[in-house]
This record gives sequence, C-alpha cells and structure tokens, in this order.
Amino acid sequence: MTDLDWSIEAYDYELPQELIAQNPVVPRDSSRLMVLESLAHRHCIFRDLPDLLQPEDLLVLNNTRVIPARLYGQKTSGARVEILLLKPITSDSWLALVKPGKRFIAGAKIEFEPNSSCVCDYKLQATVLATDPETGGRVLQFHLPQGVSLLNLLDQFGHVPFPPYVTDSQALTEQYQTVYSKVAGAIAAPTAGLHFTDELLEKLEQRNIGQAFVTLHVGLGTFRPVEVEDITTHNIHSEWVEVSSLTVDKIHQTRAKGGRIIAVGTTVVRAIEGAAQANDNYGSDRSLIQPFCDYTNIYIYPGYKWRVIDGLITNFHLPRSSLLMLVSAMIGRKRLLSLYQDAVTKQYRFYSFGDAMLILPSARIN
Repeated sequence: MTDLDWSIEAYDYELPQELIAQNPVVPRDSSRLMVLESLAHRHCIFRDLPDLLQPEDLLVLNNTRVIPARLYGQKTSGARVEILLLKPITSDSWLALVKPGKRFIAGAKIEFEPNSSCVCDYKLQATVLATDPETGGRVLQFHLPQGVSLLNLLDQFGHVPFPPYVTDSQALTEQYQTVYSKVAGAIAAPTAGLHFTDELLEKLEQRNIGQAFVTLHVGLGTFRPVEVEDITTHNIHSEWVEVSSLTVDKIHQTRAKGGRIIAVGTTVVRAIEGAAQANDNYGSDRSLIQPFCDYTNIYIYPGYKWRVIDGLITNFHLPRSSLLMLVSAMIGRKRLLSLYQDAVTKQYRFYSFGDAMLILPSARIN
C-alpha cells in the first residue's frame, strides 16, 4: 500500500469510446473472460466457467430485478421532466433523481406519461415533498389508487433505465436482466450475472459447483462516481440487502467441505461482506456470517481485510468508480490497471454489456 492508493487520480485510465459495449453478445455466455491466477492471466470464453472452477465451490449470485425506474412527464407549467426512482420511502413516496431539478421545490406537481405498452387512461401524478441533501434528489409523493403500489404501475408508466454510457443500443429490456432475476427493486442490473444462461447454470450444477442467492437492489451507491481526492473520505449511499439463512447455510457447508466462495459481481461482494461486517464478525474464523436483511453502505477499497469472499466474477468498470476500488482491494491497484491496459489492447468490451473477468482465489492478495 502507498499513498497513491488513496488518490482518486490513481484510478483513472484511458478507454477508447468504441470499446464501450452498446449491445450484449448473443448468446450471453459467448462473452470473453479474462481469468486471473496468482501470477498470470489468460483469455477464455465465459462458457468455459465450469472448467475453471472446482467441484464444491459455491457461486453466489444477486437475484435482484431491474424495475422500470425511469419516468417521463411534465410540470403543471408544461416544463418537461425526467425522473429516476432510487428507493421507496413509504408505500406512496419515493426518493428520485429529477432532471432538470433546480426548480423542483416542495409543492411542485408532475404528471407522468404512460409508456407505449399502456392501454389505460389512468393519470399518474406526484408532488415534490422535499429535497434530499445527500443525493440531491427529491422525495416525491405519488397519488395512487387505494391499495395500489407504485411498483404495480411501473410497467405502464416506467422504462428500464440503461446506463448513461449506453447511448446507441438495440438491446431488449429483458437482455438487461439476469436469467435468474426474481426480486424487483434495482435501478441497474448486477451486470456480472448477465453472462449466465440457463444451460450454463445447469452445467455448473452438474459439475457440483453450487449456487446460492442474495438480493441487493442496485442503487445510487453502486454507480455514483467518487468525487473526492482522498478516496477514504468517500461515502457510499446505502442499498437494500437480504442474505437468507439458506444462503448462509450453503456458505458454511461450502467452507466445511473445503470449497471456495465465488461472488458473481461486486454487488454480491457488498452483500456478503456487508452482512459479515454488520454482524461484527471480525474474528479469525472467516466462516462467521449470519442472515442479514437491512441496508448496507459498506465501502471496500485497498487495504480491506476480506471476511467471506474468496474469488470474484466481475465486468470491466468505469474509471474513478468505487467498483474499480473494490476490485483493487482484491488484486491490487497496479495489477488491475495493467490488466485493464491489456484488455484495451486485446479489444475487450467494457462496462455493463461488456466482457468479464474471473478472479480466482489464488489471485487475491489478502
């Protein structure tokens, strides 16, 4: 560790615009896979995964499902507005980012447009209750029919929000969901999981490579950039997590059999390590983890001492992002940036619809 590891400037890299993937590959498991071992790395295809892991390993996956969180509408003055739902506050109020937001003061009213799939004549409206100083967003109170939640109406009024760097995509919204997505609530996909097909999951199971699920509703904490010079002073916004007793039992059973815990995506890392941290499991027994259901704002950067996770499957991340720092905590910042340079040279596809990296436990630095 050096002082440079704490500087935001040290997490920058140059990426040609054409390497930002605008569409997913078909089939999903035909994406490229950079495989990291202790001192070397090699280039594979994602469908090779069953041959790269060991029997008794456990894959932990995030079963969150992206909601149609982007809505369009207008103020009573006629001004156009776009909002991105972040998280529910009560049954009829949500925290949301509003664009343009400077003039959206308490009391402002918005009427939302139905999307192309809506055949109803219901008008969805909301009133701004307050400004949230932490996110710069607004708390919106939606005027809903009795007994109806906003989630029930999003299929009619909302749009699945692709990331801002996906500007020219022909992808279907279902291609921005994992094949095992189940629990609605995320505003962005856990993208490391987009590479899995049902057939690949079945092949992994046949190889006695286990599967367990957590839920982390991907929110602002995952994708908001780090904007402070000293990365240790950055604060991550909280995201809702559930780590079930079934998943905890599978982790303990895997440990007992000598297997390894492989996280599918940084959101799974934050869910599992956040659960361990919340339960004050700071001892030497790394199998100590208990069921957890709450918000987490765990922030992992170089110097972090791993409690549960042994290895990681992840995509290639944005410069200056907390995700880049999390992966650096696992393999070291210098090595990660060197690998990214090799990925650029070899024309890997970056970000949400891009290629993947498998960090085997032998590559982890602590």
